[in-house]
Amino acid sequence: MNVVNVVKSFRLWCLAFLCVVAVALLEAPSTASTQSRIAHLETLVKCPACEDLSVAQSNATSSIAVRNDIARRVREGQSDNKILTSLEATYGTSILLSPSTSGLGFVLWLVPLAALVALGVAIVRVARRR
Repeated sequence: MNVVNVVKSFRLWCLAFLCVVAVALLEAPSTASTQSRIAHLETLVKCPACEDLSVAQSNATSSIAVRNDIARRVREGQSDNKILTSLEATYGTSILLSPSTSGLGFVLWLVPLAALVALGVAIVRVARRR
């Protein structure tokens, strides 16, 4: 496989990745029913007493309390962001299973993307030298 084919293949993979991200963003629950909003939020929040389980997966007393809190807040009409922010304030930033997109969490999301861009630039430079 020559370098030109590698570059074309890389471009196709990047395009496929962008398509997957776009579909994921478009399919994200935005105006979902109350129950599906609750279920979605429960999958984003870590069990306070467990290792690497969401509150949806755990039957620990603390998970049940968090699930009840989430359900109450959804029924009160709070936004998903406000619910997650208040849980972070109560339990700390480690309560969320994925890092936030602000502050240090933004850096955690940015580093892999920067690494992909750097890899792409390196492949293009190698291709141009040959």
